[in-house]
Amino acid sequence: MPNIRLLAALIACGALCPLAVRADDDPVAPAAAELPSDESLEQSGAVIGEIRIDNLDIFDTRLDEEDNAVFRLANWLHIQTRRETIEQQLLFKPGERYSARLLRESERTLRANGYLRDAAIRVEAVHDGVVDIVVATQDVWTLKPGVSFGRKGGRNSSSVGIQETNLLGRGKQLGLDIHSGVDRRSKALTYQDNQLLGSHWTLTGEYDDNSDGRAQKLAIEKPFYALDTRSAGGLSLSNERRIDSVYSQGEVVNQYDVSARHATAYTGWSDGLHDGAALRWTIGLTFDEQRYAALPALGSASVAPDGRRLLYPWIGVGWIEDQFIATHNQDQIGKTEDIALGWNVRGRFGAASSRLGSDRTAGVFDAGFSKGWMPDSTQTWLLAVTAEGRVEREGLSGSLFKLSGRWYLRQSAQRTLFAGLSVDRGVRLDPDQQITLGGDTGLRGYPLRYQSGSGRWLATIEQRAYSDWFPFRLFHVGGAVFYDMGRTWDGVRPGDSAQGLLRDAGVGLRLGNSRSGLGTVVHVDAAFPMDGDKSIKKVQFIVEAKRSF
Repeated sequence: MPNIRLLAALIACGALCPLAVRADDDPVAPAAAELPSDESLEQSGAVIGEIRIDNLDIFDTRLDEEDNAVFRLANWLHIQTRRETIEQQLLFKPGERYSARLLRESERTLRANGYLRDAAIRVEAVHDGVVDIVVATQDVWTLKPGVSFGRKGGRNSSSVGIQETNLLGRGKQLGLDIHSGVDRRSKALTYQDNQLLGSHWTLTGEYDDNSDGRAQKLAIEKPFYALDTRSAGGLSLSNERRIDSVYSQGEVVNQYDVSARHATAYTGWSDGLHDGAALRWTIGLTFDEQRYAALPALGSASVAPDGRRLLYPWIGVGWIEDQFIATHNQDQIGKTEDIALGWNVRGRFGAASSRLGSDRTAGVFDAGFSKGWMPDSTQTWLLAVTAEGRVEREGLSGSLFKLSGRWYLRQSAQRTLFAGLSVDRGVRLDPDQQITLGGDTGLRGYPLRYQSGSGRWLATIEQRAYSDWFPFRLFHVGGAVFYDMGRTWDGVRPGDSAQGLLRDAGVGLRLGNSRSGLGTVVHVDAAFPMDGDKSIKKVQFIVEAKRSF
């Protein structure tokens, strides 16, 4: 969402091409011809020597176009990421055997941080069987005060607050946000530490004071942070009170009070990476309770559904392949993107019983996989499938199955044709699993939550353009022409799916944010609906910030 915090802080923010792309601007890029290949270094048993951290500030004042008073002031105001914050995320240390794979994986780990613009890890020198490494990164502006505004599906949203995503240069996040959205107004205080006490443990906490209730969340976890990680574990707790709404053709048809509690504890282990893949096992215990109550103020207009209470042990398994590529101008503009092409398969299966305190006997499952393909240098195919729910005496219940496929055809360095298809299918859905279709779920020409049902499909085709234009050196600019179509089925009430197939077309502007920790792409779209009833406006204007193009 375009916001004043960008205009206030990003006057000090321009668009610099990724470190890994512009070797002419990278003072640490070595002359590749003078260095041995990765294969020869690994075969010779070379070990890692000095690791030099070269972290650039927001602006590289060594470049003439960035050496001005405003940019120097921004650098002075900004607290740079500390050396130890970066070092703690590296998967290699001095004295260990050299592994090119660990260098590439460490790059992906660093690039996943919202407070770094990019990361490139290279061999700087080789001498007497010792390899010196340089880790080149660049900071972005991470203090985000101000206000924001967005519009989609004919509804407005706004927020005001302050957030720091790299507190004191240590990679920790602290934020206070006051948000007004479609469902509620909220005040949220959040904290996240991905390197708790310099370790690989993460700590996340959140407290929300909402217009319709409150929410508290706390989690501490050591994840499988790398492909070769041997152990994992964690504990998460949440407690929430809110009012949920049921939608039909964009209008609220029911509201009820929700009291939700959830807790999960688990431990995991793995033999690490073998033959290019890692097999992981987890066991845990989960408590899941959802209680619903009618709202007395609404009288007969408020109908509360049945709740649930589940306490169950579970076992999980995962298998992930080490197949990744780095690309540009796919879902971002002017940024390095890491794409997983290998198989990533996961499954978790539990058993709930009244003997353990559950209100029913059920098998609980949560599984999925993703895979990517590149049949040639111009095409990328990405597929993902997930399934979650329960098996009860009556059969499947609270079950949701999702399939999504994406296809990219790179026509040139600045043009890509994109097509996407998603299909969601629910079976005896729980109240918190509503399936809707509208301006908030990708059908850009229609009101928010316009259709609802037990199933949905949505297809999109989009011609994307990525320019070299950097206005005021603040944003990477792109654009798109798009066509969406989809529908739901088995509506919440008779007539929900009467509109049948819904289609729209439109054009949009894309502003890629590369100098701020927001890490988003601002969408400014005009979408024209082709179907639906006469109450729908002939053009929908959408302004929102998304994680991708």
